[in-house]
Amino acid sequence: MPIVVDRSKCTGCESCLASCPFDAIEMKDGKALINEYCQACMACIETCPEGAISEVKGADEKVVDKAALDAYRGVWVFAEQREGKAAQVAFELLGAGRRLADSLKVELSAVLLGADDSQAQELIRYGADKVYHCDDASLASFNDQPYSRVLSELIEEHKPEIVLAGATPIGRSFIPRVAARLITGLTADCTSLEVDEGSRELQQVRPAFGGNIMANILCPNNRPQIATVRPRVMKPIERQESRTGEVIKVTPKDLSSGTKVLDTVKEDSGLAVNLQEADVIISGGRGMGNPEGFKLLHELAELLDGTVGASRAAVDEGWIPYSHQVGQTGKTVCPKVYIACGISGAVQHLVGMQSSDIIIAINKNPDAPIFGVATFGIVGDVYEVLPALIKKIKEAKA
Repeated sequence: MPIVVDRSKCTGCESCLASCPFDAIEMKDGKALINEYCQACMACIETCPEGAISEVKGADEKVVDKAALDAYRGVWVFAEQREGKAAQVAFELLGAGRRLADSLKVELSAVLLGADDSQAQELIRYGADKVYHCDDASLASFNDQPYSRVLSELIEEHKPEIVLAGATPIGRSFIPRVAARLITGLTADCTSLEVDEGSRELQQVRPAFGGNIMANILCPNNRPQIATVRPRVMKPIERQESRTGEVIKVTPKDLSSGTKVLDTVKEDSGLAVNLQEADVIISGGRGMGNPEGFKLLHELAELLDGTVGASRAAVDEGWIPYSHQVGQTGKTVCPKVYIACGISGAVQHLVGMQSSDIIIAINKNPDAPIFGVATFGIVGDVYEVLPALIKKIKEAKA
């Protein structure tokens, strides 16, 4: 449904220019003109005092078959596995999927490729009602061609209305192929998911425009609704040893591939404790002032059996390697305790750590955005607070 300007009504007042977040309106010959950047957000329609801007339904617009959409039911999670074990992101997605499935009053299913039966049972203990399981040895190592073919065929056969996968290198590699095969939408790198019980539409929230806004994205005309979700932003539900479910064995029609995985090489991040697995993270930002300040963070992290993180600003200054970066362009973390030292709290950083259990912020600016998400806030100089904190912890340990 494009947005058009009735040039006979337009007075050239330019009121609409400031209303457009996409710079999709320009002035030509003293009249407003909608260009190719328009995203049909409709903000300009209400702004125009002359009523010269309107929404026009195109003749070639797709007619939505509501009956066809209603045939889709259920929430699915692609359960990523590494070296035969379900990845942590699979359990996180099951936690999010369980909440969505309960809201829609449908079953929650997982798709597991390449791992053994014990991992299928583990997915059930973490919330799945059904597990579609294929343990063919050729799927043990990830290969996007057979993976996308198998998942697409299962979706076409069973018709889930929502499909979730991790925004990991594996998910980002083959889930777009699945969406293209099914001719449906895909929202990548989501940080929040909600569902409208009436319309059954999945509201997919992700950072956009460099993290300056949070976009709320819908897929109203196609099914399934597919989203990849950042690791560590969703929380798994509590594991239940006695929970039971159904494991459905899957025999794919075609596992051929034009490529072959020869070897898998693990990257050495250089961190004593992996950021995404750490229970305690001490992060520093530009407020640390210089690279010497990070020695305090390392000392505190060692006392608390944690690891050191950083904001993008500190990494850009060259004070600490990129492998420590937390945020939209770094790693998303969810520790039990996150201590932010000299970090103002730009939205790009917040999306990477705001799901931490306890957030302690230390900043000399009382209006810093980081205090908006902090469990505990300390307004003060990090070079006064951190030495005092380190001293108290050493005394307590002694």
